[in-house]
Amino acid sequence: MELHTIGIDLGRTVFHLVALNRHSEVVVRKKFSSTQLLRFTANVHVALIGMEACAGLHFLGRALREHGHEVRLIPAGM
Repeated sequence: MELHTIGIDLGRTVFHLVALNRHSEVVVRKKFSSTQLLRFTANVHVALIGMEACAGLHFLGRALREHGHEVRLIPAGM
């Protein structure tokens, strides 16, 4: 599956993911555990992944970069 942009938000125990195609249409909207999220993102081609920069997501950002994704952390409160 080829997705253009993914946004990830951390809830209390799950990650909420929204993925857009090239035309900015929502094509995926799911909840994942961290293990499920890494498995899902390892099997897709993504141009950009954006997520809030909090202590809990820095490890995830590094793991996603290891899979070859471009990750951008957004400062909290923006």
